[in-house]
Amino acid sequence: MTKNYTRDYWESVLSGLKPEGRHFIDGAHRAAASGETFIRIRPMDGKPGAELARGNAADVDAAVASARAAFESGIWRKKEPLEKKKIMLKWADLIRAHGDELAMLETIDVGKPVMASLGVDVRLCADGIQFYGEMIDKMYDEIAPTGPNARALVRKVPLGVIGAITPWNYPMIIDAWKLGPAIAAGNSVVLKPAEQSSLSAIRLAELAVEAGLPAGVFNVVTGYGEETGKPLALHMDVDMIAFTGSTEVGKLIMGYAAQSNVKRVALELGGKSPLVVFEDADLDAAAVAAAWGCFYNSGETCHASTRLIVQRSVQDKLIAKIEAVTRSDIALKHPLDPAAQIGALIEEEHMNKVLAMIAAGEKEGARRAFGAERVMSETGGYYVSPGVFVDMTNDMSLARQEIFGPVLAAIPFDTEEEALKIANDTIYGLAGAVFTRDMDRAHRFSEEIHAGTVWINTYDMSNFATPFGGFKQSGFGRDRSVHAIDKYCDYKTIWQQFG
Repeated sequence: MTKNYTRDYWESVLSGLKPEGRHFIDGAHRAAASGETFIRIRPMDGKPGAELARGNAADVDAAVASARAAFESGIWRKKEPLEKKKIMLKWADLIRAHGDELAMLETIDVGKPVMASLGVDVRLCADGIQFYGEMIDKMYDEIAPTGPNARALVRKVPLGVIGAITPWNYPMIIDAWKLGPAIAAGNSVVLKPAEQSSLSAIRLAELAVEAGLPAGVFNVVTGYGEETGKPLALHMDVDMIAFTGSTEVGKLIMGYAAQSNVKRVALELGGKSPLVVFEDADLDAAAVAAAWGCFYNSGETCHASTRLIVQRSVQDKLIAKIEAVTRSDIALKHPLDPAAQIGALIEEEHMNKVLAMIAAGEKEGARRAFGAERVMSETGGYYVSPGVFVDMTNDMSLARQEIFGPVLAAIPFDTEEEALKIANDTIYGLAGAVFTRDMDRAHRFSEEIHAGTVWINTYDMSNFATPFGGFKQSGFGRDRSVHAIDKYCDYKTIWQQFG
């Protein structure tokens, strides 16, 4: 029976919600060792939200000890593959069964529309856990070629304890990107979610244990980066850190790994992705892709198409089409309104940073075509309207810096060579796109863009079969796909000599 998802329905879900804010360690909730807590402010209305445990190194030690004990006992890694698969699939089913609750937890934490939290974030989280659960009984070892008197078995073995540090823009999705392959490979995990978005992570851990995942295999420690993330990255008994976040913090993570036990690091970092539109392109399709690619999730997307590199002859026409799409299809509303397509920015500090970057860009000469200003201030929330700046050059700050807000920088070009130079003139290399009807040019251009994912005549299309990650200062290591499991494993050779 289909639910009637009205504003009143979601208000009732919110009123009945009792978020759990304590750590989840060794299969149970635990207050911070210090007894300290912090309050999360709701982005949608600026009101106090959940109270969360303020973790520190002692809490990280406890979580890592639990994870190590579970790993060494073999209670998960030695379990029959079919049994592990059943548990992972039950976990995915429980995520779906508790979808409304998880969606509301995500929305009150990060301010995105609750229908997007339900239809995108919850769905893809469950799909991710299911995808890797289904792989568990399909991973094979190898027999290396040898002479007749020897046999060499090459085994793919789990690393041990994985520290996962995840961001606030897509918490459930990116948690699944780390948890799914790491746990499927046989590891134990200590997850440190962003302090802005911890509620869904705690609930995911509860559901994992309900599904049958042994205590200690999946632990959650909440708190601030310096107080919990740093001790996790420096911990001598953590074998790997899987991090998604800013390039600035990613560099710190690499340093912490080197300072401690030379633990492995996988980084998915920032982006400033180019969307290149030639004059022969389908401009209607390009406008839809540019608007949604940049403005979805209020621009808080690492691979957002924030640089529109457009052939000068069609710039004005394309910008007009982008504005029409934005005003007609991308509704900025209160996140509990079922009609909302985008909602609030994550917090007041971030909103002020986005507005300051907009102001700095205008001082440099960027010309506002529409939008990009604070709206809905009467709600108490942190809302910025989608906007476009035009006639820019690639050396302006709005074209260089990752804004993480709904701001699109339009940069005109005249020749294909010039377009490619602009597209690659960035420290980032997460994603990109090209729009043209000339398929020779499309394939030529897509090969030359230095990015982990390049789309032709579309944007942000993917599934779990395709790896996701970046080049250059957008990081290294891949989430999603079968390849994601590799980074949570190592190869072990067992050589047997006969005679």
